[in-house]
Amino acid sequence: MNPVVRFAPSPTGQLHIGGVRTALFNYLFALKNNGTFLLRIEDTDIERSKDIFTEQIIESLGWLGFKYQGNPIKQSSRTKRYQEVIEYLLKTGSAYRCFATVQELDKLRNEKDNYLYPRIWRDRSEKEIEDKLQKKENYVIRIKIPLNGNIHFEDLVYGDINTDCSELDDFIIARSDGTPTYNFTVVVDDHDMQVSHVIRGEDHISNTPKQILIYDALKWDTPEFAHLPMILGSDGKRLSKRHGAVGTQTYRDLGYLPDTLINYLALLGWNPGTEDEVFNFQFLMDNFSLEKINKKAAVFDNKKLDWLSGQHIMKSESEELLDSIRSIKPDWAPNGLSDEYLFSIISHLKGRSKTLLDIINQSEYFFNDPIKYDQNAVAKCWGEDTSELLKSFAEKALTCLDWKDESIEACINDFSEKKYVSKGKLIQSLRVSICGSLTGPSMANLMSLLGKETCIRRLNNAQKILSE
Repeated sequence: MNPVVRFAPSPTGQLHIGGVRTALFNYLFALKNNGTFLLRIEDTDIERSKDIFTEQIIESLGWLGFKYQGNPIKQSSRTKRYQEVIEYLLKTGSAYRCFATVQELDKLRNEKDNYLYPRIWRDRSEKEIEDKLQKKENYVIRIKIPLNGNIHFEDLVYGDINTDCSELDDFIIARSDGTPTYNFTVVVDDHDMQVSHVIRGEDHISNTPKQILIYDALKWDTPEFAHLPMILGSDGKRLSKRHGAVGTQTYRDLGYLPDTLINYLALLGWNPGTEDEVFNFQFLMDNFSLEKINKKAAVFDNKKLDWLSGQHIMKSESEELLDSIRSIKPDWAPNGLSDEYLFSIISHLKGRSKTLLDIINQSEYFFNDPIKYDQNAVAKCWGEDTSELLKSFAEKALTCLDWKDESIEACINDFSEKKYVSKGKLIQSLRVSICGSLTGPSMANLMSLLGKETCIRRLNNAQKILSE
């Protein structure tokens, strides 16, 4: 039987980076094993769950290229099903109503110095329970777990995990308002969705024995479990916003490519068994297996993410990058410019860019004449004779008939030799005049792309503005 896995986020905020890694490993496992990848929205937290976050989760998965089968399953639509299963557990004696008050339990726990529920309603008579029901007293529903023995499962990452039943109590599966608890709904959902492998974060290991007890009480087959190592911040604590980790859509808006995020997250807890660090999705899918997942927690490193991002941008085709830029900034370039011109801009800038925003932020001088000049750059290369030097160069540039890289380079070299000015000093002055700063691609490439008219206009403008 082909495996069935699910990704089950809560719509209480943007899709967190740790959630993306969980989704990624589930998706890879399904693809690698010709299985099924499902999406479940765990929206039973009525106060915090928002439709806008559900939409963001779905959009984020789409941006990453994760394709789930069918429509997302929403827990909020399954209330009737949960009630049916709870009634079955009550009827079979595998669960019971507990009318103990908070104050009563606190007193008993303090007396016994034991926080575990003392099972005072576990074996009450039907008459006692009926009396309480007639008085309409509040109650919770608890699962009746074995008093002895242990719960064992073979985790596909961490190996043998055993929990003694004495470490657990008859935990709650439905609250006093009737709403089911997480551990209960997860079991019912995973069973009904025919999930064969539950792949989730390490923080759920403690939930697994409780869920296995519910499977046993219902006489349902238990899925296999694989728990993923935690992602930590640089301080060794669980990754959060204070470490700079943000929602998936924010990474998209900051100009990271989906392949970058996927590549980086795959390396947080998994490695291909080779020295490869920069790879595409196909490589990842071909080499993925649960056996290669590490047990050790991974540390999120923004510098490593930026390095990988730069590698992916450099390797990407300019046509693909243009589409990605337009997806986050539709008005990036003025109307009327050809795609070929924009491809050329991207080709010139992508080698020195870590994100798409770097390309966007560095590209202003390709579209508009400078109106401001980097004062540090001006101080570095502008002297008393610079204005006259640029005026002479502009006159020479007018005579350059073949405005291409080679001829522009020859023009610069010839001028440098005849005017006895260093080529480096000349290029710095040209760059500040044409770009407004000292950063940018090869001067000959840049001037060829901008065109003769634009370059001479900018040289003349700089003479006037910077000589004042």
